[in-house]
Amino acid sequence: MADTAQVSVVIPCHTERNWDTLVRAVAAALGQRPLPPAEVVVVVDHNPALLERARRHLAGVTVLENRFEPGASGNRNTGARHTTTPLIAFLDGDITAGPDWLAQLIDPFADPEVVGTGGAIAAAWSRSRPNWLPDELLWAFGASYTGMPTTTAAVRNVWSASMAVRRDVFTAVGGFRDGFGKIGNRNRPEDTELCLRMSEGGGRWMYVPDAVVEHDVPPERSTFRFLMRRCYAEGRGKVQMARLLRGSRTLGAERSYLTRTLPRAVLREVSGTVRAGGPGRAQHASRAGTVMAAVAAAAVGGAVETLGATRR
Repeated sequence: MADTAQVSVVIPCHTERNWDTLVRAVAAALGQRPLPPAEVVVVVDHNPALLERARRHLAGVTVLENRFEPGASGNRNTGARHTTTPLIAFLDGDITAGPDWLAQLIDPFADPEVVGTGGAIAAAWSRSRPNWLPDELLWAFGASYTGMPTTTAAVRNVWSASMAVRRDVFTAVGGFRDGFGKIGNRNRPEDTELCLRMSEGGGRWMYVPDAVVEHDVPPERSTFRFLMRRCYAEGRGKVQMARLLRGSRTLGAERSYLTRTLPRAVLREVSGTVRAGGPGRAQHASRAGTVMAAVAAAAVGGAVETLGATRR
């Protein structure tokens, strides 16, 4: 296991509405055992009021202001450039890490070919989980989903909500692509895009399910409408990413998800509809319908982005 001098933690934030979750995220990062971080850096995204509040109330951390374009990518790059450790870990401001998250997350770096790692994310629903939501679509709510590895394994990409990187490789590729990523309500896969660039030289990404964090899901983000917006944005974002990384192995994981994982989900729920009775039948039917609606929303988003690029 690496010592404390090897890893720092960067936590981006942008709104005071998530203040309570930010406080929990910082406390969890500072309380990591048996591997406390060398430094915890909170980066505020062009919000003077939040910056002042964080500097006044968040003890034991470094608080910085985003030096780049608004958005999560610039926030994370600002924090990463401030740190000096060989490894950099990233959390989000609405994420609470388990007590040994950091130790588990950096363990695979004992292999010099590993350029980055990511951990499992559990949804912490502010109200009960929607009964129309199958496990395969939990990604839309920022959580690990059915189809991901259940033991530590090599993957194409991980999520920046729970990620660690080698500083030298991260710096060599320029970090997160500034201006591409999560800005306001717009979602683009800046973490996937980073992972692809960092692994182009042959390095590996490892998914570590034992490195567990919880992602706060507020009531306004646990609706069917939010899911449709998220899938639509994902469709657009993946087309944009493929355009940026022309010639790279970009959408193979998405094709497998669409042709294998989701059809299995639909078959399972349709079968459940036939076997179940009463409320159970309705729940299975709604989950099957949700999967098909999600695919349609993503397809529309991808088509809109493709047509828009053609016209431009």
